[in-house]
This record gives sequence, structure tokens and C-alpha cells, in this order.
Amino acid sequence: MSLFSNKILLITGGTGSFGNAVLRRFLDSDIKEIRIFSRDEKKQDDMRHHLQNPKVKFYIGDVRDKRSVDGVMPGVDYIFHAAALKQVPSCEFFPTQAVRTNVLGTENVLDSAIAHGVKNVVVLSTDKACYPINAMGISKAMMEKVAIAKGRALGHNATTTICCTRYGNVMASRGSVIPLWIEQMKNGQDITITDPNMTRFMMTLDDAVDLVIYAFQHGDNGDLFVQKAPATTLEVLSQALLQLYRSDSKVRIIGTRHGEKLYESLVTREEMAKAEDMGGYYRIPCDDRDLNYDKYFSEGQEKVSKLEDYHSHNTRRLNVDGIKQLLLKLNFIREDMEKLGHA
Repeated sequence: MSLFSNKILLITGGTGSFGNAVLRRFLDSDIKEIRIFSRDEKKQDDMRHHLQNPKVKFYIGDVRDKRSVDGVMPGVDYIFHAAALKQVPSCEFFPTQAVRTNVLGTENVLDSAIAHGVKNVVVLSTDKACYPINAMGISKAMMEKVAIAKGRALGHNATTTICCTRYGNVMASRGSVIPLWIEQMKNGQDITITDPNMTRFMMTLDDAVDLVIYAFQHGDNGDLFVQKAPATTLEVLSQALLQLYRSDSKVRIIGTRHGEKLYESLVTREEMAKAEDMGGYYRIPCDDRDLNYDKYFSEGQEKVSKLEDYHSHNTRRLNVDGIKQLLLKLNFIREDMEKLGHA
């Protein structure tokens, strides 16, 4: 953690599942200060009482409000930008709200970071930004475009570095079905599944935080980092949870919700053509050409036509035992297993 020694980290949307995971990782390091910026005073108050740590400072504000963003920025060295509207059905019904938070809010954070000389900004994105079909994904795709354009404009040796990280489904995060299904099982209700053949990438919050730190350490302006991950079907995921909890709940299929996809893509074909394989991650550098296209000769897109996008139907597929092992990495599931005597 020497990179963050005596530094100030700002986490926008810091009371959410991602913010909490990043916070946990940095809390016991030699970091100087962690600033939590969010609009939810109740969650901030709960977090303050739970942590009782003088390293953590709380700021109430909204990324939509540039003045509140400017108020938290002085002295900040690193930013993890996680504030977002990310519930797919909600964004379908209120798409303008998704634009205001995910696109314009991100622009506010980045403009403020550049003006205040912040060293490094990592912007959190989602697989739904890749070939987007719903308002949440479209707004996140635009957010990526805003971040990459700002990074491209800054150039390689700028004071501020801006890059993005893109993830699949983070297990038990706010948008995940796992906590819902567990609650349904505990209440003796049916597990509600939209489509048993639907696939989703699966990774833990700790995996996601690893990528944030990797991006802070290795990112160049305009870079997009994508975490490789296994996937599973909703049917297999439900069976794994039923077996772990030894539940008699039935599975009830309720049909696809507004804006849902059968499978998620993490890297487009076009991005795969220029992606660098970093082992556990893909790095996709930005196209740093300017608008004077006549300076460049055109190369054919033959390579693109031969490639396939990286999605949850063609990645490594986990079976019931594989997904059970991954689920047991989650703290709250391990705690449940101990309480139930299933450990």
C-alpha cells in the first residue's frame, strides 16, 4: 500500500457496497485520510458509528451539485468514483435521472479533480455499458466516454490520470439478486428467477477492489481496465444457494424485467481488437488520434470481423460446486453458515 502512504482518498458513493469494500481494504493501511462523499446522511451516520475511525471523514453532497463536489476536493490525491444510479428497472422509468447522476455527475467529479490537481481518478463502470440496451447501461456507456475523452485531452504526462474499470456482476452488491434470494429462503418464500438460462459474470467485491488498486498503479490517461471473470446461469446460482442453505424453497420463474439482457458482455469485439491481455485483466487503451483523420491512413477492420466479444455466455462457466465455493468467499454467507451450523 506504499502508493497510498500518507495520501488522501476520496470515495464518491462511499456508503454503497463498492465504497464499503474499498474502505475496508484501505482502513488498516498507512493512508492518511479517507473521505466518504454521498447524499445519504443515514448511511453515513450508521457507517460513522460502526467504524469510529478518525481516518474516515464524511461529506454530505451530490455529484450532480458541482459546488458540493468542489467542497470535498481540496487536498485529495486519489478518487474512486462509485456514485451512480445503477438499478436497471429504476433507470428505465427515470432515464433523465440516470443521465444527471451517471453522466453529468461524473463530469462534475472529473472537472473538479482536474482543477484541484488530483493525482489519479478511477471511474467505476459496468458490463451493462458494453453494447447497452437499457437506460442504466446507456448512461454508464456515456460516462465511460466522458471519462475517456477527459483522459485523452489531458494526455500521457498530465498531473491528473483518469481511467475506468468495468465489472460484471459483483456478488451480493446492491444490484445483486443473491441477498434477495437469501431473504426469500429465510422467509420460506419461493426464489423468484427472471430467466433460468440467463448468465451473469460472478466476482466478489474483493476481486473488484483488486482491480481498482491495479488501475491506480498501472493506469494511463483514457485506459479502460476490465476484469476477467467466470459466469454462471441463474438456475445454477439458485441451486447452489438452495444447497448451501439446505432450503426447501421452490424456484418460481417470473419473466425478464425491464431492460434485462440474456447475457452480459464485458468487452466488445471492437475493444478486443486493441485489448492488451494483462493476465487477470484486459487493458483497453483509448484511441488517442485527434479529429484530423486525414493524417492517418485507414486500416481495414478485418481483425474485428474475426473476433468475438467477451461475454457471460462464452467465458468459463461455473457449475453448482464452483459457484458454492465462490459464494463461501462472501463474509455474510460464511456467517450465515456458522449460525445455521452448516460450516
